[in-house]
Amino acid sequence: MSPRSVATLAALGALAAAAWAGLDPHRGPLAFLLVAAAIVVAGFAWFEGGAEAAKDVTLVATLGGIAAAGRVLFVAVPNVQPVTVIAAASGAALGPRRGFAVGALAALASNVFLGQGPHTPWQMLGWGLCGVLGGLARPLVRRRLVFAIFCFALGFVYGMPLDLYTWLYLPHNEASLVAVLARGFPFNLAHALGNLALALVAGPELRRVLERYERQTRTEVVYA
Repeated sequence: MSPRSVATLAALGALAAAAWAGLDPHRGPLAFLLVAAAIVVAGFAWFEGGAEAAKDVTLVATLGGIAAAGRVLFVAVPNVQPVTVIAAASGAALGPRRGFAVGALAALASNVFLGQGPHTPWQMLGWGLCGVLGGLARPLVRRRLVFAIFCFALGFVYGMPLDLYTWLYLPHNEASLVAVLARGFPFNLAHALGNLALALVAGPELRRVLERYERQTRTEVVYA
C-alpha cells in the first residue's frame, strides 16, 4: 500500500471516528484519541512518501532518539526537556516533513521509558506539530533570539493538544475548559521557559549542523 493510500485511509478513519463520537457523547474521549492516532499515522505516511525518505530514516531516527534521551534525562525537572527545540530545529533545517517525524518519534520512544498510554498519540501530535511549524517558519527563525522566542511560543502550542485531551474527560462546557487551561498554564509556562533557555544556548548551532547535512545530501558528484 502506498504512503498516499495510508494517509487517505487514516484521514477517513479520523472522519469516521468523529462521526461515531457524535452518536454518543460518552464516546468522545476514545473517538478523539482515534482521531489523534489517525493524524499521526497520516503524518508518518507523509514522511515516508517523500522522495528523500529512504536516506533520511537514519537521521530522523537518530534525532528522535537524541530528543527522547534528553527528555528522559530531564524528567526530574517538570516540563523542561529538549524535544520541542530539537523538533523545531529539525523542521527549520530539514523541512516540515522530517520535523514532524522527529517530534512524533521522540514522543513515542521516550514513552517507552516514561510510560505509554492514551496520552501518547496526543504528545506525538503536539511535538509533530512543533516540527511542522518549525519547517513552515524556517525563513523567519534564522536569528538566535527569534528562534528562541519561537520555541517559547511552541511550549504553549504543544500544550494545547494535551489540555484538549484532559478536557475530553470532563463535562464539555466553558467552565471546565477554563479550569483545564488555568491548571495547565504553569506547566506550559515551564515548558516554554525551558524551550527559551535551551534554544538560546544551542538552537542555532543545531540548526546549522542539520542544514549542513541537508546541503551535503543534495550535492551530487558528477564524473566526466
